[in-house]
Amino acid sequence: MTQRIDYQKQSPELFKKFVEFSLALRQSSIEASIRDLVDIRASQINGCAFCVDMHVKEATMHGERPLRLHHVAIWRESNLFSPRERAALAWAEVLTRIPAEGVADEIYERVRSQLSEKELSDLTFQIMSINAWNRVNVGVRVAPGAYDKAFGIDKSGLA
Repeated sequence: MTQRIDYQKQSPELFKKFVEFSLALRQSSIEASIRDLVDIRASQINGCAFCVDMHVKEATMHGERPLRLHHVAIWRESNLFSPRERAALAWAEVLTRIPAEGVADEIYERVRSQLSEKELSDLTFQIMSINAWNRVNVGVRVAPGAYDKAFGIDKSGLA
């Protein structure tokens, strides 16, 4: 598949601001390992091949174990994730697939039992960001690996 448009070139100021927002999230209260898991899971749900590829490579570079990466799609059935990670994954799923009736109190309470209000707020912004990236990359058909060198993830060993 060919990329439909070069959104970075067509909307350079918007792209720059959104990259700045995304980079600011690296300074949030949410640890990199959870950010990686959330980015992968939302990208799987949204069918964003580019983002799944990118975030698996980033997670690998951050030291994530291969088996845990394979288990992200089945995190509910896996025993490889902590309660905090499970809460983050549940929050990522519900905010990615917002139910018609909204977010159930039960899910919110489960997540709040593992995350502070600040962490929940920061995680919500993380999920907002990855969902937006998924939408643009799916919409314009950015190919997996297209920007590996530019993003420095060519060093992941997963070419």
